[in-house]
Amino acid sequence: MPSITADSFKTSFLPTWCPGCGDFGIWMSLKNALANLGIGSDDGFLVYGIGCHGNMQDWMKIYGARGLHGRALPVAQGIKLANHKLPVICITGDGDCLGEGGNHLIHAAKRNPDITVIIHDNQVYGLTTGQASPTAQPGFKTKSTPTGATDTPINPLTLGLTAGATFIARGFAGDTPGLTDLMQRAISHKGFSVLDVLQPCVTFDKVHTYGWYRQRLYQLDKEGYVPDNKIKAFEKALEWGDKIPIGIFYKEDRPTSEEVEPALTGAPLKDLPLTVSNIDGLLSEFI
Repeated sequence: MPSITADSFKTSFLPTWCPGCGDFGIWMSLKNALANLGIGSDDGFLVYGIGCHGNMQDWMKIYGARGLHGRALPVAQGIKLANHKLPVICITGDGDCLGEGGNHLIHAAKRNPDITVIIHDNQVYGLTTGQASPTAQPGFKTKSTPTGATDTPINPLTLGLTAGATFIARGFAGDTPGLTDLMQRAISHKGFSVLDVLQPCVTFDKVHTYGWYRQRLYQLDKEGYVPDNKIKAFEKALEWGDKIPIGIFYKEDRPTSEEVEPALTGAPLKDLPLTVSNIDGLLSEFI
């Protein structure tokens, strides 16, 4: 059997992202992570949201589907219920996941399904030409905030921590090796993983550039940080300015929603017969 490499996921289509877009770094890191984990084109399922990130479906040769805007996570959870043995990864954006889909993220995190969520976080709605997203920092000027954003931004890390996600991390699209490693750890974690990826939008965000991030980012693990304390994780997640931490903020072991669901104690639902041998007995349970 041929080995799995990043090239295993090639399709006949080429990316249409803007040259230099941070999506390229996330795309490459994901292919490398899947290959390193031995997850081939037939071995996993990717669910994409609506946005520039969602176009990745066209150039990823692996089972996949797109949800409606903000609805990628419900689709991912449905797929996980149908086959809880299958690695399921949700590819979403800061607008798709934290704006239209914010409520889904909260409820998915508290259930702790074994799903990995990778958020393309660029502070804008890039596909609709650069409006402010829920993560836009105060003062950030966009088409929808010409005098500067005034709302307090949503912090994907603190939101995930509060809601109950069991793996919280942040990476940078300009660091492919580091991001590949974080993706591998997030996918390998048994539980709900939230990986926020700082992703420069070279067309609509002239502030948060690759250079801007590189001057500020620092690795948590290089400072001796241990990701086992939720309070300390909150403190680190709130750092934003001259110093911005990346790495794993928090992780814990907790039963997944699949492990506590009685219907999933045996074979995956997809392998169970569709016929009911004792319909009278089944009806008597509910009537």
